[in-house]
Order: sequence, then structure tokens, then C-alpha cells
Amino acid sequence: MTGLKAIKWDLPDPFTLEILVVDADTDELGHANNVVYVRWLEDISWAHVKSLGMTWELHEATGKAMAITRTEIDYLASANPGDQLVLGTWLTGFDGRFRSARQFQLVRPADGKTLMRAVSTHACVDLKTQRPSRAPKEFADIMKAATVAGGKGL
Repeated sequence: MTGLKAIKWDLPDPFTLEILVVDADTDELGHANNVVYVRWLEDISWAHVKSLGMTWELHEATGKAMAITRTEIDYLASANPGDQLVLGTWLTGFDGRFRSARQFQLVRPADGKTLMRAVSTHACVDLKTQRPSRAPKEFADIMKAATVAGGKGL
């Protein structure tokens, strides 16, 4: 995406995912459906934690995972078929035990417009019981090191 407006990120150094909006992403209104935005948040979240070393193999080895407990999305402008977008994310909170927070920003570089902002919170759960569980040391070390100051935390 060269020759496009510089992106004004809400926080420094986001982990990013490039997205091309396709016809299948749209609804009757002709713009990207809200369910698709949630899928994009899920896609970038997994890509980000994997890049940090929280692979599925680590989840299986520890028997733990971070499950979404809340997602808050502000839809600011429409994404349309053919739009090339960049979704950024940051880990913005970790309580050192159970809970973490993540922030998102979706930008259309062609005009520099932010289309969506979101925040999600997560709780560590045991994979077998699906009950809350203390985050294993491996998760805690990764999340502490990756948490960005200044965002919407817990």
C-alpha cells in the first residue's frame, strides 16, 4: 500500500493485518457487516498472540487459553467492497493473574480515515473445564512484556 496517507495510530507500534473488503463481507446495506468486523478482530488477535509466542501448542501444553469476556466496538465509518484496510492491535492491560485487555483500530489508508475502534477484555480459562483459571507463567511473561502503556486497559 504505497502512496497512501500516513496512518495516525492511536498508540505506537501496532501489530497490523492488511484486509481487502470483498463482496462476501457485505450485507444488504452494501458495506462490511458488523459480524465481519468481529471476525477480523479474532483473526488479528490470534495472529498477534502467535507472533508473541502464545502458539496453540503452548495453549495445549499449559491447558489454558485467554477467552473473550467483552468486546466493545465503535463503528465510525463504512468499509466497502474493494477497500484496502489496515487493522492494528495492541495488548493494553494485564492484571498479572487472570485478565487482559486489547485495543484495536481499523484504518483505510487511502484517505487516512479510522473506520472502527474496539476494545476487548479476556479471562484465562482452563481448556478442559472452561472455568476461570490463573494464567500460567508462560502467558504472564509474554503478556507483561507485550503490554503497551496509554491504552484502554482493564
